[in-house]
Formats: sequence, structure tokens, C-alpha cells
Amino acid sequence: MTVDGAGTEQRDSGADEPGWDVDPDDESGVAVVAAVGRQIKAWREAAGLRAGEFAAAIGYGEDLVYKVEGGRRIPRPEFLDKSDEVLGAGGRVSAMKEDIARVRYPKKVRELAKLEAQAVELSAYGTHNLHGLLQTEEYARALFEMRRPSFSPDEVERLVAARVARQAIFERSPGPELSFVQEEVTLRRHLGGKAVLRGQLEHLLELGKLRNVEIQVMLTARDEHAGMAGEMQVLKFRDGSAMGRSEGEFGSRPVSDPKQLRIIELRCGIIRAQALPPRESLAFIEQMLGET
Repeated sequence: MTVDGAGTEQRDSGADEPGWDVDPDDESGVAVVAAVGRQIKAWREAAGLRAGEFAAAIGYGEDLVYKVEGGRRIPRPEFLDKSDEVLGAGGRVSAMKEDIARVRYPKKVRELAKLEAQAVELSAYGTHNLHGLLQTEEYARALFEMRRPSFSPDEVERLVAARVARQAIFERSPGPELSFVQEEVTLRRHLGGKAVLRGQLEHLLELGKLRNVEIQVMLTARDEHAGMAGEMQVLKFRDGSAMGRSEGEFGSRPVSDPKQLRIIELRCGIIRAQALPPRESLAFIEQMLGET
């Protein structure tokens, strides 16, 4: 293994070492990763293996082993599986994948996914790209790859996996009521290329067939538009509470105050009325697919 000028750990082949850095501001994540690292170290020492010997046996760099054991790196599932096999842990190291799964994604993404998993109703309006729940894996990857300053390849894959994982919301039973309004331009931009766009439009048509999902298109030619302040979203929960966020309003922070929520809900309602109805929207998307 070598270390490049930026301090990035690399295998001899030049590929980045698998794993994710721990966000020091993510207190719960730091605690979980540190506990997992201590257990792996204890198993390694009980097996009588030095860090270098253990690294060679599992096929990873010695520095990565030290970082995982020190709680400074989030191990991938395959790292834990290989460690379990080499250490003869009988599945007890592999079982820690459940703990790591809870913290493998960035804290903000985990918090958003938790809210979405609890919601019984979601209303969203998107302006410059598709809502994360609607994105295909290829579309999401294209978005993260064009981000500037750029993400590392490993971070791109981590963020893509986190976004795709959120889409488990479509598999819930009973499913929540999901309503999306997308600007026409978000369906026309060739982000990632024409093939990615075609796959994305096909995916929207499939989602639009679900009984609990409504997708509407806000035409660019509309004379009146209640969403010029930017994207917004409202989540409603089983206990009657709700949370909303509006770009350019209330500091773009999530809000739960009834007065502030009423403003966001009002705008979302008007936007839905101004957009094409769901059936016409799907026909519009199908027409764009034929033109792409």
C-alpha cells in the first residue's frame, strides 16, 4: 500500500482503500464506529495476529486496519465479513454490519431518511433537479460526480448508496401518500447524458403508476407560479405533527411551527393546482421519452 501526496491511502494497485471517513461532528456515528473498531482489535489480538498479518490475511492495507480499529474509518460490509472468516468469529464480527449500517451514511442523510420513513404523507416541489426519492442510481451518481468542489469516487458511491437506500419508502405497506411537482426543465436536462435521462424518465413513468404516488409537471410556459422562491417539502406524521422546509424561506431550515408550516403548505397546494394533473403529467413525460 502507498500514500499519495494528498494523504490518501492506496493499495499497491493505486485504488483507494475501501471504507469511509468518520464525520467528527457525528457523535453517535463516532461512538458506534469506535466500539466496532475496539471489538475487531480484541478479536485480532485474541487470535494472536499482528495488524500487518491480519491486513495481509483479509486483503486490505495495514493502515486501514489501524484506522478501523482506532474508530477513524467506517469499515465496509465485506471488510467485516472477511475479518469474521479470518478470525474465526463465527458470525459475531459480521453481525456488526447492522451497527455500521445505521451510521454508514452522512448524519444529515440519516436524519432525513428517518423522517421519510416515519411520514404518512409527503409533498415536494423540485426546481433544478429531480427529488432524491425519484432519482435513479445513474442519475444520482451523475449529480454527485458533477458537484464542485468534487467528491472523491468513494464519497460519490457512499452518497449514491445513501440516496438509493431512502427509496425503500416506496416499498412500505401501507405506503405513505407521496406527491411530487417537478419543473419541466428538470425533465429535460441531459444530466449524465441521454441514456441516463431516458432511464430516469422511464423510472418516473413506473413510479407514477403506483396508487400512492402522484407526479406532476410544472410547465415552463405557465404565466403564474407560486414556487418562484425555490424548492419546498412538507412531511406529515401519524401523530398529526408535520415538518416543512422551503428554500429561501425561514432560513431554508426545517420548521415545525404551525404558522410557518401553513405558509409552506399553502404554496405547495397552489403549485399542485398550477401544475399539470398527474395523468396529463405522465402523458407529458411519456412524450418527452419519445423525443429523447
